Amino acid sequence: MANKGPAYGLSREVQSKIDKKYDPDLEERLVDWIVAQCGGEVSKPAEGKTGFQNWLKDGCVLSMLINSLYTGPKPIKKTQSSPMAFKQMEQISQFLNAAERYGITKTDMFQTVDLWEGKDLAAVQRTLMALGSLAVTKNDGCYRGDPNWFHKKAQENKREFTEDQMKEGQSVIGLQMGTNKGASQAGMTGYGRPRQIL
Repeated sequence: MANKGPAYGLSREVQSKIDKKYDPDLEERLVDWIVAQCGGEVSKPAEGKTGFQNWLKDGCVLSMLINSLYTGPKPIKKTQSSPMAFKQMEQISQFLNAAERYGITKTDMFQTVDLWEGKDLAAVQRTLMALGSLAVTKNDGCYRGDPNWFHKKAQENKREFTEDQMKEGQSVIGLQMGTNKGASQAGMTGYGRPRQIL
């Protein structure tokens, strides 16, 4: 964490719960995918949570990743490594904006400080998983790597019905509506009265 001392009490408990969500096996899969997707431009990071964070922290690897998912004009024009904190955070923000334009929902996005300060690297993993799943689902030829690394997202299956088919559907009684099959209320007692058993 940048410029912060150790956490105590409730802050430590909260951070501990967040840290437990981080998955080292998922880290390995994501690293393999990013290296395969970016080609020879990116080398593997040091193993572990800190190595993963330091690898992505300046935003350059993330920018190369999102750019590799486009065939035409790239969403991030300028990718440069900088030792200055605000430049690194700006690069991460550019990645997040490009990922949102690519189709990642706001709920799947991490915040810049989650990565830069290492507050919630599990959120970073979730964003990268969502990005990989979307890239596999789009199937536009830009995805490189094993397609089994990510789940395909559900796709719309829109149906068109003719006017005749719609009219036929109006004459069918749905099973949810039920049927009385000749049942009546004969023999029923009024509400609140005891049932007579003979």
